[in-house]
Amino acid sequence: MGYSESGDGIAARVKEQADIVQVIGEYVELKKAGVRYLGLCPFHGEKTPSFSVHPGQQFFYCFGCGASGDVYSFLMKYHNLDFPEALKNLAARYQIELPERRQSAQEKERERLRKRMFAVNEKAAAIFREFLIQSPRAATARRYLEKRQIPPETREQFKLGYAPSPDSGGWDFLGSQLNREESQIAEQLGLLVKKETGGTYDRFRDRVLFPIFDRQGRTIGFGGRILGDGQPKYMNSPESPIFNKSRSLLGLYQQGDAIRRRHQAVLVEGNFDLVSLVVHGCPNVVAPLGTALTVQQLQLLKRYAEECVLLFDGDAAGVKAAIRSVPLFLSEQMAGKVALLPAGHDPDTYIQEEGLAALEELLEKAMPLPEFVLAQLVEEHGLTLDGKNRIIQELRPLLQAAASPLQRSLMLSHFSETIGLPAEELGAAVTVQDSVPLPPEPERPQAASRQILVPLRSSQKRLLTFMILYPAYFNKLEEAGIRSCLRGTVGEILFLQLMDLLKKNSEVEPEELLAGLPEGGERKIVAEILLESSSGNNELGCQGTDAELSELLLWLQKEELGEQSKKLMEQITECSRQNKGVELQECLRQKMEVDKKLQSLRPRILE
Repeated sequence: MGYSESGDGIAARVKEQADIVQVIGEYVELKKAGVRYLGLCPFHGEKTPSFSVHPGQQFFYCFGCGASGDVYSFLMKYHNLDFPEALKNLAARYQIELPERRQSAQEKERERLRKRMFAVNEKAAAIFREFLIQSPRAATARRYLEKRQIPPETREQFKLGYAPSPDSGGWDFLGSQLNREESQIAEQLGLLVKKETGGTYDRFRDRVLFPIFDRQGRTIGFGGRILGDGQPKYMNSPESPIFNKSRSLLGLYQQGDAIRRRHQAVLVEGNFDLVSLVVHGCPNVVAPLGTALTVQQLQLLKRYAEECVLLFDGDAAGVKAAIRSVPLFLSEQMAGKVALLPAGHDPDTYIQEEGLAALEELLEKAMPLPEFVLAQLVEEHGLTLDGKNRIIQELRPLLQAAASPLQRSLMLSHFSETIGLPAEELGAAVTVQDSVPLPPEPERPQAASRQILVPLRSSQKRLLTFMILYPAYFNKLEEAGIRSCLRGTVGEILFLQLMDLLKKNSEVEPEELLAGLPEGGERKIVAEILLESSSGNNELGCQGTDAELSELLLWLQKEELGEQSKKLMEQITECSRQNKGVELQECLRQKMEVDKKLQSLRPRILE
């Protein structure tokens, strides 16, 4: 559907009319706390409110799980909607008419075709499902499912069906039950295949069929597992205007709620692996459709889960599949782990033989993907000089995929310990001219991209906390030299982010800084500061008073003078070494003045 106004225009008009507190308040019990509202987050289980709604800036943020966004984001995440659906929902709520753009003849035809394709897929699914349930000719398929311990209720949950073999159903079992227009559409969907001699035959024969659903529950394609001999063992519908296997996940429609409740998705490779895990009590599981994990599939999962565990066979293929996925997780800033099964097992056999408790223990011990990759590389190449060179080369794409300088720095620091190479040298070794460019980011300090970020001292943490909680004092802190004090730390990055926000709007709330940060260490630090502040558990005691500001400004002045004294001492030493008498006397005079000013300052020591 299109609208006569631009997408941004109509969306902005609807959002302006909407009251985010009222909308979210229908799903979350909110209580006012200052200028914001607090409640229990609907996206993760918690007992202490950490879900904040800010009516002035029209956005929400959860300090616990990191969920954030505007009123559209909330509806999309809560109800699993896409943006047009959320816009339509919100417009109807506030009785705002969305003027439809007049469609061209081609657009109308495309929309009509899509609707007919969904309808034909639904009819085919019903035919296959009914055949599996009732036909005597499907007895072999039912016995197969019983042998694999798939009970009738699970078959119904996944709408499983059966396409008979040509011996029992002929080559046109499905085609014979469709009218002419339906047959033409079924051919475009790949359900029917055109013969060179004319006519069509069924694509799926002697296969247990898994309907593939989109997030709205519409049948977009099929995956079939052959019962008898023949290849391929698994076959999916070909791609069509309504089906793209790289953008779809088997089981996500059925298991999405369970994934959200557990904040974790388990990814397996096979259709029956998925169903078997669900049968035996592991509901938060999905499967790709015969392909390696794609970035689009990961983006789908991010709507439901905070992390994904890859449950793969422990053979070489499983290890390679896990390693290939690491750059995707890094670029999408989603937590990824890998759990490898014992030799000779797939997820289906493992849970049937070892049980749910053993599987849950295996998932609990899953290794974070970057650490898993490094362990595999060490095992493969060893830590000889040649082995380390090979490891460094293979780490290059991982570090290039890091989504932020901080993430890259943390990885360099962690990897360097195992390899036995200083982080700076490791960073230089994996940096290449033709590296994949990262998305453009706000101005960052040079130190962040070249070296490890320095940990914050307690005094720096207090300055940073004050700056974030009380942006109204930003200009005074900047004039006093707070950036120099924070240089080389994550605090400098946050300083630049806040400065960028204040250039656009002179009045900024702390949550706005948080909402604009990508997932990662920077956002985590700000969330922790805001969470401590909102809970009244601020260990650093920042209150935002004029007296506290004066103390901090005085301390910054002391730090600046201390740096000047240090530099002058270095110049004095150098002048003395080179016998530069005149310059030496001038440096001594300046140092005495600086030290005198330092002696006159007696602020409370922050450390």
